[in-house]
Parts: sequence; structure tokens; C-alpha cells
Amino acid sequence: MPAALGFATIALFLLLTMTKRVSVLVALVVLPVLAALAGGFAGELGGMVLDGLSKVAPTGIMIAFAVLYFSLMVDAGLFDPLIRGLLRLAKGDPLRVTVATAVLTLCVALDGDGASTFLITVSALLPVYRKLGMSPLVLSGVVCLAAGVMNMIPWGGPTVRAMAALKLESSDVFTPVLPAMGFGIAWVLVASWLIGRRERRRLGALTGPGEKPAAGEPVAASGAGPVPATAPAPGDEPVPATAPAPGDGPGAVRVAAPAPRWLTLFNLMLTVVLVVALILEVMPLPVLFVLGFAVALLVNHPTWEQQQALLDRHAKNVVLVTTMIFAAGVFTGVLTGSGMIDDMAEALVSVIPDSLGGHLPVLVAVTGMPLSLVFTPDAYYFGVLPVLAETAHGFGTDPAEVARAAVLGQMTTGFPLSPLTAATFILVGMSGVQLGEHQRFIFRWAFATTLVMTAGAVLTGALSL
Repeated sequence: MPAALGFATIALFLLLTMTKRVSVLVALVVLPVLAALAGGFAGELGGMVLDGLSKVAPTGIMIAFAVLYFSLMVDAGLFDPLIRGLLRLAKGDPLRVTVATAVLTLCVALDGDGASTFLITVSALLPVYRKLGMSPLVLSGVVCLAAGVMNMIPWGGPTVRAMAALKLESSDVFTPVLPAMGFGIAWVLVASWLIGRRERRRLGALTGPGEKPAAGEPVAASGAGPVPATAPAPGDEPVPATAPAPGDGPGAVRVAAPAPRWLTLFNLMLTVVLVVALILEVMPLPVLFVLGFAVALLVNHPTWEQQQALLDRHAKNVVLVTTMIFAAGVFTGVLTGSGMIDDMAEALVSVIPDSLGGHLPVLVAVTGMPLSLVFTPDAYYFGVLPVLAETAHGFGTDPAEVARAAVLGQMTTGFPLSPLTAATFILVGMSGVQLGEHQRFIFRWAFATTLVMTAGAVLTGALSL
């Protein structure tokens, strides 16, 4: 019963959000509550919800201050040189911008933290996409592809969980699939080129960094519905003529004068120190962003009036992202606390026929990415993976192969699409797109990444057929 209830809850969630019947926030809160009531967990509901909220609270705090921090830096023009450089390199070509997005994300994602990857890349690149009239779905999609592959690194969450669950070393899990990861990176670059080419055709080749799409040209990505060229891209806010996006060419009028050189250097050094501290985990991530934002706010906006103005200007973005994260905490808290996730794991393993036992690693690899929409990383790696590994061992297959197969898709290529991870809501929230639109736009590309890496793993001997 709990397993069926859990699968039904997740299926209904995906159906309602992808068809835009209800908002993601409403679905994340209402559906698990109804499932808990239907399953007879009414008395435990409050505790389960509170537990889920408590677990995502540090992430919510981090995101609130991280959004404020990077919004402040965008306003201060810190990313203007990067934006101008990308525009010069791209020469107004959406294809080049899309490939540059993949390359930048691959580099930033080396820190192994999806949240910080999305915060940095989207903050830096969204103004470029807005300037060229490109769909933000392309931004969220390509960032999703690149970050998903890079989440396989040994200090990333899925690989660490796989090693811990099966008591394996990095040399057992990650090293053998390193060539397959190379296949995945190559595919991400090819996919970004293909997506960029489609975006170029949609907008028409732009010959200069200041040009916009031709009148009447839609700005929504294919599959997102037509939007007139005079309307802002999904998630954009009306921008007064006196406040152009960062990176606008000569003659643009800003709300404030360009920051002094000393202030730009200070902001750059502060951001570098913050990113290094995030990578080295000098302090918990929420603490680092709280301190970083407080220092940046004091130096960039020393008066009370300036500080209040900045907070008022970006309050909407903070509320949109953080409410999604806390709603996701309700969803995972109820599904985990009620035991639905555990029962779903057992049910999944029980349906594997004996005839597929010898091919279990490949089966795990192929199903891992879609199952990221169903299982949290802890539930899969600590609940499902040990059972799958033991089953494979009974068929004479090394359990390490099952671990390698899992990291080819489960919460790697799949995590930036999953409603069960807070980082997904950071990506879609900052990009200004709907979760269902994002999933429809990039799912097949992300699944293809797993298929390419699975084929690479088989060819290089990391997985056996």
C-alpha cells in the first residue's frame, strides 16, 4: 500500500505540474499531505512535515542569501566584463552562446555542488540570454546537461553515496567510468551545439551584440508555446529604459553610475574568496553566504536607504526560490517519514525478473536517470542500491559494477530535473522558467547523456553486458 501510494503521488505530481494544472508549490505541499491522510498517517503528519522542513532549512537559508549576493554583484556590474567577453566571442550568435554556456558550467561544476553551480552560471549568463532574446529554457537546459555529467565527480553527492553504501573506494567506482564520463562531456558539447543551432534558426543569426530578434519572432523555446517578440522572455521582469541589463552597449543608461574600479576589484576578490571557501567547506554554506552578503551589502551600499532599496528590488526572486525549496521539504519529508520511499525501493527490486539478472548493471544505468524523478539520492543509494548490488552478486556480477552503473544517471544526469532536490528549484527559479517546461524541454537530452555514457562504459569495460 505505501509503495503504491508513493508511486501514485509522484506520478500525479509530474502529471499536474508538466500539464500546468496546478503550480509546483501547491503540488509539492498538497499532494503528499493528501497521500499521508489516505495512508493513515494523519497523526504523524505534523512531525513528518516539520522534519522535512528542518532538513531543507539550511539550503533555504543559503539560497536566500546567495540569490541576494549574486543579484547585488550583477547590479554592481561584476559580471559585465564576462558578459561583454561572451558577447564578443559569440558575435550575436545564439549557437556560440549556448556552447559557451556548456563550457562555463562544466568548469564551475568542478566544485561538486549543484546549488553553487546554478547560482554562479545563471547569474552570469541570464543577462546575456536576455540581451540576445534567447529563451531561458535553453539556459536552464544546457546548464542542466553540463552540471549533471559533472555531478559524477568523486566529491559529488551520488558517487560518495555509492561508495559509502557498498563500502567501495573511488578506484572501484569512479576511475573505471572516467572514460564514460568523457563520452558524456563530449555529448553535452554536441547537444549544446544542436540546441544552439535550433535557437539560432529560431531567432535568425544576429550579426552584432546589440541586436534583438526580428519583429514578430517568438522568444519562447520550441515546445514552450509562442510568445510575441514584444513580450519579455519567460521569467523576465519589465525593465525600465533607465535600467538596461548588464552588458548593454555604449549609450545605455543605468540607474546608478558604474562602480569605481576599487569597488569592482573588492567585489571580485570577495567573490573569489567566497567560491574558494565554498569549495574548501571552510564553514557551512549558509554561514558563508550570510557573511558574504552582509559584507558586500555594507561596502557596496553603505547607507540604510540604499540597503533597503536593494532588498526591496530583489525580494521577489528570494521569495520565489525559497518557497519552492521549503515546499520540496514538505514533499520529501512526508514521503520519507511515512515509509513510502522505502517500500517503493523494495517494490522496484522485487519486479526484476531473473532473466535480467545477468544484465543488471546496464539495466541500472539505463533506469537511473528517470528514477531520479522518483527517489531521493539517499533513498536510492542507501535503500535501493545495496539490494540491487546483492542481487547482482547472486548472478555472479561484481557489486562495484552496479555502483558504477548507478552514477551514470541516478541523481547525476537526472538531478537537475528532479523535484526531489532543492538545487533543481534554484536552477528553474533563477532562470525564470517553470519546472514542467524545463523537464519537457531537456529530459530527452539528459536521458541521451546517460545512454551515451552507458555505451561508453560498456565499450571501455566498466560495465559488462
